[in-house]
Amino acid sequence: MNIYVGNLSYNSSEDDLRQAFAEFGAVSEVNLIKDKFTGESKGFAFVEMASNSEAEAAIQGLNDKQLGGRNLKVNQAKPRSDRPQRGPRY
Repeated sequence: MNIYVGNLSYNSSEDDLRQAFAEFGAVSEVNLIKDKFTGESKGFAFVEMASNSEAEAAIQGLNDKQLGGRNLKVNQAKPRSDRPQRGPRY
């Protein structure tokens, strides 16, 4: 299951997320979203967990919990097609 993690501290690393989620099960992948120009974190990430039951436990266990001094927003990631379209790019 792909999990969205928002409201991250800009100092949080992929290793920090991997450790937090590993308490609930096997983490397949961590993708910390970074600005393509500055390389700095944008404050959100996606965590992939192989087991849906472990992913659900991680969502319940980490949503609104502190990591790096900020309360995380953790929920199941929506597929790209379900997200609203952004305005036109010029």
